[in-house]
Amino acid sequence: MTIGFEEFATAQVTPLLRYATVLTGDPHLAQDVVQEVLLRAQQRWARIAAVDAPVAYLRKMVTNEYLSWRRRLRPHVPLGDVDPPDPDVSHRYDEREAMLQHVDKLPRRQKAAVVLRYYEGYDDTEIAAVLGCSQVTVRSHVSRALATLRAAHRVKEAL
Repeated sequence: MTIGFEEFATAQVTPLLRYATVLTGDPHLAQDVVQEVLLRAQQRWARIAAVDAPVAYLRKMVTNEYLSWRRRLRPHVPLGDVDPPDPDVSHRYDEREAMLQHVDKLPRRQKAAVVLRYYEGYDDTEIAAVLGCSQVTVRSHVSRALATLRAAHRVKEAL
């Protein structure tokens, strides 16, 4: 039995938005990306529903939309800082926010590889399938991204 698009979209919109938000670094851009993907998916739902893993297929669509997203009017600018809700955990929030800002500065493919690996828990094979590249290229993207993040962390600690 094939699940209907509305039921599928209702169940998957929140995880797709979370993924897109981490990927883009901007919740508003993430909404745009997911909305665009869901519109295209609805038009092709009969074909998408027939694949083995429609959720993975849509996640790949979100990734591809992000990677090809050329802001038509302006470049991507991340949102400013938001105050943490609980002052007792503000240090963890600050560290997380600083790391997300560094991740947001990575080149798009490196950023996508890091998000897929550490946020979504994908292995090299799955990441390669989403990004449309080899596993060696995935490892290269992740390695370079981690080197950049480590260097940024060392600079922060030196200050």
